[in-house]
Amino acid sequence: MKLLHTSDWHLGQSFFTKSRKDEHQAFIHWLLEQVEQQQIDAVIIAGDIFDTGTPPSYAREIYNQFVVDLQRLNCVLVVLGGNHDSVSTLNESKQILACLNTFVVASTGVDSHEQVFCIPDKSGKPGAILCAVPFIRARDVLQSSAGDTGVDKRQALGDAIKLHYATLYQRALLQQQRHQQQHGVTLPIIATGHLTALGVTQSDSVRDIYIGTLDGFAADGFPPADYIALGHIHRPQVVAKQQHIRYSGSPIPLSFDELSTQKQVMLVAFSQINPVQISALDVPRFQAMQVIKGDLSAIEQALQPFKSNEFLTWLCIEVETQDYLSDLQQRIQALTEGLNVEVLQLRRSRNKQRQLLSQQHSETLAELSPHEVFELRLKMENFEGDEQQARLGRVREQFEIILSEAQQGSVLEPKVNAVVSGEGKPL
Repeated sequence: MKLLHTSDWHLGQSFFTKSRKDEHQAFIHWLLEQVEQQQIDAVIIAGDIFDTGTPPSYAREIYNQFVVDLQRLNCVLVVLGGNHDSVSTLNESKQILACLNTFVVASTGVDSHEQVFCIPDKSGKPGAILCAVPFIRARDVLQSSAGDTGVDKRQALGDAIKLHYATLYQRALLQQQRHQQQHGVTLPIIATGHLTALGVTQSDSVRDIYIGTLDGFAADGFPPADYIALGHIHRPQVVAKQQHIRYSGSPIPLSFDELSTQKQVMLVAFSQINPVQISALDVPRFQAMQVIKGDLSAIEQALQPFKSNEFLTWLCIEVETQDYLSDLQQRIQALTEGLNVEVLQLRRSRNKQRQLLSQQHSETLAELSPHEVFELRLKMENFEGDEQQARLGRVREQFEIILSEAQQGSVLEPKVNAVVSGEGKPL
């Protein structure tokens, strides 16, 4: 059994007034090629197939055409609702798409048997059992009580989501045992989700969900499934160092700060010999995009290569200057005149380091806890990308060692600076 895990397509997105239609069509063409070449049995889209609850007609056409094209390749499609998706919009074509080898689970407000089912392989035999969990709305799993505090609601919602997963997983186990007794084959169990897991790295394009009630879901609340396919976070990443719990991330950059991360879809293979094998397929960049930072002279220098640029590039320009320039937009327009670029975002740099240093002048170390000192120091660094995230994990571990060794808070500041900057113990 081989499946592709993807999420957060956001069909119909308007990116600084620019349509992503061509990019989405190019991605889908690439994805269909992977399905054919890799002989994929199923594709799982873990939420946010559309960008809004009322997607434009061209976005619906892309979606419908993808279902038809995937059916021609004898591949199952599973579509989960996300926080951007409208339940009614996904459900309106659910019955028709069921005839095209497509399972749609738009919300948890349905019977549990509709959320736990077998995914067939290309031969039509059961290949895996899926606990199909879409974005969980609080009203579907929780009833608020009068007098509940914010902490009470947050705890109750976390417990309700954990219970929902546990209920579906127990149903999946019964199906697994029944199939094993009848056929002598143990089917893998896959779970999905569209939420924020604790400890993940977000981007500017991710909208907060469960605002005011649940900041994030702890990884120990997930069931012990063989693979857990997650959506909502646009950067691909492993959750809580558990390789089988994954965010695939969005297939195209949905904000400029995502350009430092390679976009991926996850290839997951199950067999009786190797229970699960997980690998990433890198998604090509279908639209040239770039961030340019610096003062005006540095920006002018960085724009020189675009004089011979063949393809149109979308730019985010971040100007670092201490002076207020009332004609900044006109200056940038003059610098890009005649270049094959389009400036979609122009902003003045918010010098994080300068802001933090200024804040420190009004704060004394005695007013801060050791962890607050540490977090303030981390904000001066850039931890984007997989390698930097791994470094961040090592830095946090080293800090805990330093904290346990320190006798007074006053000795922490130089040690924290040294560890974060790499001048302390080897990381």
